[in-house]
Amino acid sequence: MLVKIAHDRQGLGNFSGELAADRIRELLKTQPRVRLVVATGSSQFEVLEVLSKSLGIDWSRVDGFHLDEYLGLERTHPASFCGYLAARFVDLVPIGSFHFLDGKKAPAEVVEEASRLWKQGSIDLAMIGIGENSHLAFNDPPADFQSREIYHVVTLDEACRRQQVGEGWFPNLEACPSQAISMTIHGILQSKQIICSVPDERKAEAVAASLEGPLTPNVPASILRQHSNVTLVLDDASASKLSSATRAQAERI
Repeated sequence: MLVKIAHDRQGLGNFSGELAADRIRELLKTQPRVRLVVATGSSQFEVLEVLSKSLGIDWSRVDGFHLDEYLGLERTHPASFCGYLAARFVDLVPIGSFHFLDGKKAPAEVVEEASRLWKQGSIDLAMIGIGENSHLAFNDPPADFQSREIYHVVTLDEACRRQQVGEGWFPNLEACPSQAISMTIHGILQSKQIICSVPDERKAEAVAASLEGPLTPNVPASILRQHSNVTLVLDDASASKLSSATRAQAERI
């Protein structure tokens, strides 16, 4: 795993967005299409802004995949990840296709269709984040490291739901859905390359546990240490609880 530390959120977003753009451009030189997984949440604001403005990408040859979505939310709801992705990425670039997870449809049908489309080819790049409880997508602790499914329905723990309220997506805990459709840990790890962008001090404990603690389902993001091509992009705040040895080994950007 490569660890990069920027000074602030904008520096993190610049680096991650440009890294993703460079990777997509390089892949399109040698293969007909690129398959991309895109995350949501406040950690991706600057990342997607930079990526959506990147030049020299033939977006018509890019196929996008949705990482996770709440059950029961209309696309017009302020917290809908479908609406988030449309406004911050999909509607801003002439992308060839984007496979949304519709939280208003029957969950089993959405899981089946999303998994079928995912299995039609390899995922070249996944752009993800880490939650305050170290979740990957909506795989809260203890995460299922054994399943070989691609998408599944999950029940969100209280820490995850409180994060969503804290970020301003919902007015209170009761308004935040308790279930979601999420790409599995296995599905995420099948991506050939992962760019994991994690800003803010509130993520610092999760970052430290993921990098320096035991590899365990109780710290879902710790599994990223088993992937051969992960770039973890932090800012000073999210890296603040790492050991001095780990920070010394990381690259400043």
